[in-house]
Amino acid sequence: MNVFYRGHIIFVMTHAQIELFVKIADTGSFTKAGLELNMTQPAVSRSISTLEAELDVTLLIRDRKNGIMLTDVGKRILVLFRDILQSFEKVHQEIASEKGLEIGTIRVGAFPVASAHFLPKIIKVMAEQYPQLEFVIYEGTIDEIKEWLETRVIDVGLIIPPDDEFETIPLFRERMYAVIRDDHPLQNRPVISVKDLSNEPLISCKSGYEPPIVDLFNRARVDLRIRFVVRNVNSALSMVQEGLGIAVLSELSLWALPPNVLKKELEPEAFRDIRLAVPSLKESSNAVQTFIQTARKLFA
Repeated sequence: MNVFYRGHIIFVMTHAQIELFVKIADTGSFTKAGLELNMTQPAVSRSISTLEAELDVTLLIRDRKNGIMLTDVGKRILVLFRDILQSFEKVHQEIASEKGLEIGTIRVGAFPVASAHFLPKIIKVMAEQYPQLEFVIYEGTIDEIKEWLETRVIDVGLIIPPDDEFETIPLFRERMYAVIRDDHPLQNRPVISVKDLSNEPLISCKSGYEPPIVDLFNRARVDLRIRFVVRNVNSALSMVQEGLGIAVLSELSLWALPPNVLKKELEPEAFRDIRLAVPSLKESSNAVQTFIQTARKLFA
C-alpha cells in the first residue's frame, strides 16, 4: 500500500515482493518463479498485482504469444530491485562476518574459456575455506557479461577490455598465437610476422578476440582481412583445420589443438588481458571481495 506522510508518498514494498519480481524477470515465468519460491500461482499473481498497484505503474506484460515481458519502467526498476536484494545480502554477510562466518551467494559471469580455466580453481579454494558460500555461474559472450554487470544479474565478471564502464582488477595476461594448418606455406617459420598475414584470410572469433587483434594489426601497420567471423574458439579451430584461413587465438584456448593444426608465435608479440569487473568495488559484498582476493592470489 501507499502511505502518505507530509505530502509525500512512501511506497511499502516487502522483501518477498521484490524477490518475486526479480525471480519472474529471471525465469520469464510466473509458474517457474512460484515453484522456486514455494508460492502458488494465485499467490504470485496477487503479489505482483499488489506491487504494481502500490507503485501505480505496470511492470510486466503478460502476452500469450511472447510470454512475460518487462515494460520500460519495469526494466529500470528491475536494476534497482537487484541492488536492493544485494543490499539485503550484504547486511546478512556483515552480521555473519561479525560472528566469524562467511556466508552469501556470489553470482559470477565468465566467457567459456575463462570459466573453464579460472572458476573451478577459485571455487575449490573458496569452498574449502568458506563452505557456506554459494556460487551461481553464468556463461556467455563478453557483451553478455557486460550487460549482466550493468543490469546487476551478476556480482562479478571476467571480461576483456575495453571496460571503461566498470571498475576492473587485472587478473591474467595471455599470449596470442597465429594458428595455421600444418601444410600452410608458413608452417616451418618458428615465428610468424604479422606482415606475412597481410594477404591471408583471417578467421575472427567473437569471444573477446577482436580488440587485441585489431590492436596487433594496427601496430604492425597491416590491413586486417577478416574472411569469417565465428562465435566460439572450437568453430575457429575447425575452420583452420579445413584450410579456410588463419586464426589468431589466445594460449588458454589452445591447450588441446586438433590434428593437423599448429600454433606459432607472432611478431610483434600480442597479448590479451583478462580482468575481473564489478559495477562498484566499494559497494561489492564481503563475499565478492573475498572472491576477487582469492582469484588474484591464484592467478594475478
